Formats: sequence, structure tokens, C-alpha cells
Amino acid sequence: MRGPVAAGASAGLALGSVLVALVLQHRFDMQPCAWCVLQRLAALAVVPFGLAGFLAGGRSVRVTCALAALALSGAGLWAAAYQHLVAARTDACGLSLAERLIMALNLHERAPALFMPTARCDEANAPLLGVPFALWGAGLFVLTGLLSGLAAAAAWRERPAGPPLDR
Repeated sequence: MRGPVAAGASAGLALGSVLVALVLQHRFDMQPCAWCVLQRLAALAVVPFGLAGFLAGGRSVRVTCALAALALSGAGLWAAAYQHLVAARTDACGLSLAERLIMALNLHERAPALFMPTARCDEANAPLLGVPFALWGAGLFVLTGLLSGLAAAAAWRERPAGPPLDR
């Protein structure tokens, strides 16, 4: 898979995952917890970097965008793992790092349909097709991370633009 295509696929996958989460929330009443909302934020942050990596012409821009998307995918993977391994095993996750970040960025008031946590973490990690919801998020971030890594590697291997150097 070529680098720009991998970057674009990463952006599309991340955006698609947020759209699926919104449908599950607003049509099927699968309410998000604070860690779910933080994963949405990470996925949405991957999108512009993936798109820029897909559309950019310069090697350095593509490498930088792919590495940023890779880092954001890592952050999303960490949030999903924390939700599954720690937060979902308690009866509440109030005033966790996720909630403090959401409140500090005022996301819950700016876009409540997208960023308002309305469930506890143990409730939000309900199984979907037999798999805990946080693990779906983890799988998403593994895929976006792999695609971003492929995009970074492909861009890195490109020859820089400009005249060849004579030795």
C-alpha cells in the first residue's frame, strides 16, 4: 500500500469509527463514558493528519503528518486499554483524567452530542457482537497506527525532491 493511500485510509477509518459510535449512541442507546469520549477525540485528531498526508506533496509534510497520526493512534490505544483494564472494572470513573481533560477543553459544552459522557465506564464497556466495546476502540487504534506507520515509512523512503547530488 502506498504511503498517501495508507494515510488516507487511516483518516477514513478514524472518521468512520466516530460516525459508527454516534449511530450506536443516538440510535441504539449505547452511551459513552469519559474514556469513550477521549477515544473519539483521539480518532478525530487522526483525521486531519491522515488527510494532510494523503493530499500533501512534500515528503517532510507526509512524514510529519504520518508520525503525528501514529502518536495520536497510540494515545487512543492507551485510552482504550485504560478503559478496558482499569476504568471499566470499577463502578465509576468520575473525575478521571479523561473527564478533567474533557472539562478543561470544554468539549462537553461545545459539542455535547459528540463529547458528553453519559455513562459510567463499566456500563459503556458493554459487549458489541461479543467483544467489549473498549476492545473495538483498541482495534481501531491499532489499525490506524499501522496505517500511519506504513505511511510514515513510505514517505521516509521517498527520495527528496530537487536536483541529484553529484559526488
